[in-house]
Amino acid sequence: MSFFAQARQKMVAEQLVRRGIQDAGVLAAMAQVPREMFVPDELVDRAYDDGPLPIGAGQTISQPYMVALMCEVARIGPSERVLEVGTGSGYHAAVLSRLAAAVFSLERLPELVEQARQRLAACAANVALRLGEGGEGWPEQAPFDVIMVTAAMPGLPRPLLSQLAPLGRLVAPVGEKELQSLVRVTRRGGHWHEEYFGECRFVQMIGAFGFTE
Repeated sequence: MSFFAQARQKMVAEQLVRRGIQDAGVLAAMAQVPREMFVPDELVDRAYDDGPLPIGAGQTISQPYMVALMCEVARIGPSERVLEVGTGSGYHAAVLSRLAAAVFSLERLPELVEQARQRLAACAANVALRLGEGGEGWPEQAPFDVIMVTAAMPGLPRPLLSQLAPLGRLVAPVGEKELQSLVRVTRRGGHWHEEYFGECRFVQMIGAFGFTE
């Protein structure tokens, strides 16, 4: 077994299972996706660290546990369509591609879109990428069963909520610039219902639906 394969197994056991991640599909996806392909070359030996890592342009690849938690909270089915807001390195999208029927991912930084496209192709992840403002969503491909936001927002953009399927789930870090809560939003009886899954820290979304630059 290679060094990275061993590191992946250890990550799943010690960072995910030990902390309570139980979804078998999520654990399998995390065990399959080569995280080392989604970090800068100079950080490849830290690919399975228990924390986020910088990927350039002021952005990060999220902590493995947070990726797994968001996927578990989203309760993604194998026939469902997912919109990811904030492609970053492409790692989270690669994990989502092992769980869903179709994944669409938005990124506002051109250099990250191209890097992610190359990395996703290299690991055979079927993800549609688009350059654009995340808060606007991808209306041409809506509705989505799951919308997953990987950047901190002060609130929930109406365009994203409008692109959720009737039984859809939106999972996002919402709150202040320095500290957010992981929120799952669903619609019940015509009303939005919010559930909270602990505190988190994400890179800030900027633009019309994020924090001011």
